[in-house]
Amino acid sequence: MTEQHDPAAPDGGLPPITREHDLSPIQRKTVKKSVIGAMAGNAIEWFDYGIYGYLAVHLSNQIFGGTEDAILWTLFGFAISFLVRPLGGAILGPLGDRIGRQKVLVFTILMISLATAAIGLIPTYEQAGWLAPALLFLLRIIQGFSAGGEYAGAAVYMAEHAPDDRRGFWGSFLEFGTLLGFSAAAILVTAMETILGPDAMEAGWWRLPFLLTLPLGLVALAMRARLHDPETFTEAKQQDTRTSAWQTLRDLVTQQPKQLLKIMGITILINTAFYLVLTYMPTFLTTSLEMDATQAGLMLVGVQLVMMAVIVPLGALTDRIGRRPLLLTAAIGFTLFSVPAIMLLNTGVVALQVLGLAIFGLFLVMLLCNISASLPALFPTTVRYAGFALGYNVATSLLGGPAGLINEALIESTGSTLVPGFYMTVAGIIGLVAILTFNETAGRSLRGDRVPGDDDRDRIAVGETLIGKVAKER
Repeated sequence: MTEQHDPAAPDGGLPPITREHDLSPIQRKTVKKSVIGAMAGNAIEWFDYGIYGYLAVHLSNQIFGGTEDAILWTLFGFAISFLVRPLGGAILGPLGDRIGRQKVLVFTILMISLATAAIGLIPTYEQAGWLAPALLFLLRIIQGFSAGGEYAGAAVYMAEHAPDDRRGFWGSFLEFGTLLGFSAAAILVTAMETILGPDAMEAGWWRLPFLLTLPLGLVALAMRARLHDPETFTEAKQQDTRTSAWQTLRDLVTQQPKQLLKIMGITILINTAFYLVLTYMPTFLTTSLEMDATQAGLMLVGVQLVMMAVIVPLGALTDRIGRRPLLLTAAIGFTLFSVPAIMLLNTGVVALQVLGLAIFGLFLVMLLCNISASLPALFPTTVRYAGFALGYNVATSLLGGPAGLINEALIESTGSTLVPGFYMTVAGIIGLVAILTFNETAGRSLRGDRVPGDDDRDRIAVGETLIGKVAKER
């Protein structure tokens, strides 16, 4: 159990709400270091996913022999890592709640960096036959297991370090790192395609982006090795009587089933949108819509750069008006406008295609700016890492990560290029249902043994002013 609160105390025994202006200079420096360390590792993780998506056509030729089904096998290689992410989440998440966030984050960034760099050393199908795709699948499995603890850990770590009144602002930097990694992948691959040409890329230059992950990962590793666990975690751990990660996992599943379903619902929306728009879209534009690879890359880079420019201001906005307004707007937007956006991409008119991508980018950035502030706040401290890692990765493995493979297969079987729009519409509805059940957590404390926001009425009773919708009694 975590700390208990005395309702007879003047403040009702409620956990204090931390505010940025109350932090000492040393504490502010610690917040910044923690944000940069978490963001750097996250950027490396998504640089990997980005380059895989942008190099999918070359991988299909070099690793899978360029056969008729090669692109589907390549997308399966992308999806396979998501099959083991729940296992990684189930092991690494509870471990992070037991031994600490920082130790697990050091492990995950090391494994992701090594596995990604190793993809750049795989022999081609012509050189090694079936061994080439087998090695790729193995490395993607290692990446997936590690990613099962990486993203959840980085989000929880950042959320627990940030002051409660600025968690949206600081948390949005994690997703800035996500977009930075994807944008870097898009810019690098698009530049190489333009300067070197397809023949040179096929001849071996496709390996370079993967190999670059190793030095980048070592830099992120050095940064994380110097970080420390947040006080929110260390305080709760002192009061926690659990003796094993297995107990943490058991208590999570038995005590927080509703919260697990909530995070799974919104994750289906977030990651379906994320992987369709930022990872599968290059393949969709070049194969299904037969767009030039360079043009597709430049359009997507432009959308991502705009998203990077607005994500931090949007994160700060959630600190003032609450998380729920932007989350609800995004879910409704994906539900209503996903099919029209795909129709715009189908027109073949560049201006309308940019508009279609911009619609997806707008609603996606509304989700991304919220993740690190909203999702960790769905769980109490002692099961927070485990809850985020398990729920997030199970949902991602079901519909989010395999979205590209599923959509490509449906497009081939139905002949309709509107499939991604309908797929996103379904995800939007699922996400909307989940978000409607969320507590408002802007400005709420992450400390204590209750789900943040569950104590809203207790706080109002002692005279506190809260942002957004007040949670109902439970």
